Order: sequence, then structure tokens, then C-alpha cells
Amino acid sequence: MGRGGAVEKPQDFGKVMGKLVRFCRKYVPAIIIALVLGAAGTICQIIGPDKLKDMTNEITKGLPAVVHGKPVLNSIDMGAVARIGWLLVVLYVGYALLSYIQSWMMATVTQRTAQELRESISKKINKLPLSYFDKVSYGDVLSRITNDVDAIGQTLGQSLGSLITSATLFVGALVMMFYNNWIMALCAIGSSIIGLIIMMVIMKASQKYFTRQQVALGDVNGHVEEMYAGHTIVKAYNGEADSIRRFERYNADLYDSGWKSQFLSGLMMPLMNFVGNFGYVVVCVVGAALAMDGQIEFGVIVAFMMYIRLFTQPLSQFAQAFQNLQRCAAASERVFGFLEESEMADESGKQVLLGAQGHEVHGDVEFSHVRFEYEAGKPIINDFSASVSSGQKVAIVGPTGAGKTTMVNLLMRFYEIAGGSIAIDGVDTKSVPRWNVHDQFSMVLQDTWIFNDTVRENIAYSKPGVTDEQIISACKAVGLHHYIMSLPNGYDTVLDENSSLSAGQKQLLTIARAMVQDAPILILDEATSSVDTRTEELIQKAMDALTVDRTSFVIAHRLSTIRDADMILVMNHGDVIERGTHEELLAAGGFYADLYNSQFALAG
Repeated sequence: MGRGGAVEKPQDFGKVMGKLVRFCRKYVPAIIIALVLGAAGTICQIIGPDKLKDMTNEITKGLPAVVHGKPVLNSIDMGAVARIGWLLVVLYVGYALLSYIQSWMMATVTQRTAQELRESISKKINKLPLSYFDKVSYGDVLSRITNDVDAIGQTLGQSLGSLITSATLFVGALVMMFYNNWIMALCAIGSSIIGLIIMMVIMKASQKYFTRQQVALGDVNGHVEEMYAGHTIVKAYNGEADSIRRFERYNADLYDSGWKSQFLSGLMMPLMNFVGNFGYVVVCVVGAALAMDGQIEFGVIVAFMMYIRLFTQPLSQFAQAFQNLQRCAAASERVFGFLEESEMADESGKQVLLGAQGHEVHGDVEFSHVRFEYEAGKPIINDFSASVSSGQKVAIVGPTGAGKTTMVNLLMRFYEIAGGSIAIDGVDTKSVPRWNVHDQFSMVLQDTWIFNDTVRENIAYSKPGVTDEQIISACKAVGLHHYIMSLPNGYDTVLDENSSLSAGQKQLLTIARAMVQDAPILILDEATSSVDTRTEELIQKAMDALTVDRTSFVIAHRLSTIRDADMILVMNHGDVIERGTHEELLAAGGFYADLYNSQFALAG
């Protein structure tokens, strides 16, 4: 307990613990049984010192006594001593066995609860709209799945079991002390209260330093991460001296708060030992006086020597259990806050499907007066209309923030539109399930994503029934087959963080993945922005092959890559301000012509 730090507190302890109980309600009977077994085991532990008292008294009766100045020998009743001894064995074995069963049951329950919480979070992630991830970082969601769920699993079982056994031990020891002798009981309680007051004062003093330590640790970690990530800039601008000064200041704060918090918390165990030893002294002195006066037997002192330890032991356990419950509640609050986030509407009842009953999707797309806003009253897309025929290549261009990527996200129903409609082959995408809309698209994004799996599984990702011939054909089409065959295991090579794929090769792999998906509509989102000119040519050829006989939407900043587009939509501030072919827009001398000419002026 003395090594504890500052504990995060929940906003509403009772409410969130109620949610946790309801979540694991099917385990409540097992939890109750486990806690009852733990309490029963503690009772066995409490009875033990009283039986030791009886054994001591039996032995004392058989010791030599001085009567009228002459020693009188008595015989020890070994039968009675043996009976008490065997009873003690039964009690302590029972205590050990019941405690083991309680620990096993609580560990099972808490880990099952943690497992189900992780499963619930995993299912919840797939039900959340993308707008949630626009405002919450991936790191925060990951922390809830790992750190917070682990905190619940680790602290719940420990704190509940410890709380019940500590309460039983505390009350039981108190009752047994008064049962044996009320004078010695009051003396033992008085000595413990003195130590408890000192302990609470030290806890209060150390808590603020633990809080300061956490802040200082965050400053140090943040500074080191920042300096490491940007070490090139630091060196380029000769910022080493300033960086070192800031680090030394943060490090000094961490040392000061860490030293004070650890020193004060380090006093707790010696203090608890002092309280226990002080209690022994009080019990021995008072007990000796009472024994000499004939008010108690010698065995009572022996029992009190053990009861004073059993009485003070729960005091530290109480504090630790409450800290654990606070930590558990704080973690539960974050987890349930995530689980209660608004979900996308349930679409299990929608019967209409694109491409159902053997009708092939051609890829005609119709935008009709589409409106969209991330926040109410702040429109991003005002009134967008466009007709795209099957097999056409449509380029969407415009300055940053014009709404290009937003339009693609609306097309795939990653977000719901505020007004108007989007139709594929005449079917409103709102009338079909999202998964069915997603099935009609292949995507090649600016940010490539390679899974920790084989080359083969990366290319055939989430596409059942893909043959090796299809995978090899796609890789040959994008010019990646020769490189893959040079890998140690060819298409069975696992691509992990140690894999030697370049940025361009990763992009070619994602294009091969899109080819294998063979969807009627293709989205290319600035797929060549992060590669060199030669690799760009390879990727461009691969994408040209990919767009054949497919309706394709190309988001491009490099206007030279979309000269052959059947239609170019020029967007600015959420509206389509120009549309036409490359030649038509240049001839018009408008916004597109200015963008195009400025790019070539910069290139020149």
C-alpha cells in the first residue's frame, strides 16, 4: 500500500459501478459464492488464535507450580493439546483451501468480464460512424481496449475479494478481542488509532507529490518524444542547448516530486510495522498486569498477540482495495462511455441489394443536390449534382479543404448526407445496407496499408475465392511479380515491420489488391503523391490498367495525371464550380486553368 500513487477518480463512482455490475450480471452468483467462501476462510483464520489460547492454557496447567514455597508438578493433558492441534490444522487448511477457491473463481470471473468487454469494444468499433474517429484519436480507442480493460480485469477481482476478507478480518478480530478481554481490546484499538492517524497524514501529504510526479513524467516523456521525432530539425536549427535546458528543468521537477512521493510513501511500511510492534508492547504490558492480578489466563496474551496483527492488517488492505476500486471505476467509466457512443443506424432489415439475383452492377453513379455538414449549421457540401456513366473516368480537383475526399466518403456511405441523394445504377445508396455499397468499390488511397500477413493474403484481403492465378496476374499487371518472386518465400513471405517494401512497392501492392477485388467502381485518392517520378510512372500505368472498363473517381493534386479524364469536376468551398474535359476547362480560362498553369509555372 505504501507504494501506491495518485489514483484517477471517476466522475460518478456509484453509477459506473452499477453499469459494471449489470454488464457482468450473469457472473454475480459466482461472485457472491466466491466472496462468501473468502469470508468463511477468513473466519477460520480468526478462530485460530482463540484455539491457540486454549492450547496455551492447557500447557500452562501442566507446568510446575509453587504452592506454599514448594514446587508441585502437574501433568499436561496431551490428549486435549492434540485435539486442539488437529482442530487448528483443519482451520488453517480450510482457510487456505477456501482462499484458493475464492481466488480461482474471482480470477475466472474478472478475466471473462475483461474478455467480453474487449469483444464488445471490437463490435462497437464496427458500428461507429467515421465522424467519431474524426474527433477521437486511434490511440485513445486503443487505450480503452488495452489499458482500461486490463485495469478492470486486474483490480476488480483483487479489490472485491480483498475488501470482503479485510472487512471480515477487521470485524472478526475486533469481536474476538472484546470476547477475550475488553480492557486489552480497548488498549489495542487505541494504539492502532494513533498509528492510523499518522498514516492518514502521510498519505494526504504524499498524494499531491504523486500527482506532481505524473505531470512531470508526462512532461519528460513528451519532450523526449518530441525531440527524438524532430531531432533533424533540432540539429538543423542548433536547438540542442535549448532542448537540453528544457529537459533538465523537466527532469529536475520529476526528481523533486518523485523523491518526495517515494520518501513519504516509503514511510508507510515502517510505520505499519511500528504500529504493530507498539500494539504488541501494549498488549504484553497490560496483559501481564491483568495476568498477575488473576483477571486473565496466560493464553489470552498469546491470542491478543495474534489478534493485534489481524486487526491492523486490514487497515492497509482497506486503503489498497478502495484505491483499486477507484481505478477500476475510472477505467470502467471510459470503457462504458465508448460503448454508449451513438451508433450507425441498424440496417439488418434492408432487403434491397445492389447486384442481387445475378444483375451485374454497371457503375452508373448519380449525385442529385447532395448536401453535407460535419457540424450542424456548417455545410461542407452545399448543392452537388453530377451524372457519371459506367466506365467513365471522373477526376475531382480543387484546393485543400474544397471537399474532394468528403465527396468520395459520401459516395461510399462512410458519412450520411444531410440532403439530396446518391444512386448507383438508379438505386439510392440509402436504401441498401452499407456493406453492400462497400462491395461495389475498390480503393487505392494515398496512405497505403499493409497488414502483418503474407503477400498473398494482403492482396486477396477480405475477398473469398481468390485464386493464385488471379493474384499473380494482378501482380504482373502492376509490375510487382518479379520483385515478389525475389523474396525469401515468394507470395508466402510475411510482410511485417521488417519487410523491405518501398513506398512505391506498397502502393503497387494496394493497386494489385484493388484489381483482385474487381469491383465495378474504383476510387483513387492521390495515389502517387509520395513517390518519385519514375515510380509514379509505374504506378500511373498500373492505375490506367486498373481503370479499364470501370467507373473511376480520381482525386488528384497533380493535374498532369488526369488529362485523359472523361470529366473533371472542379470543387471549391463545397461546390462544383466548373466541369468538363481537360481541354474544355483550359479553353474556358477559369479556376481550373489557373490551377493548372500555376502548377506548371511552379514546376518550371
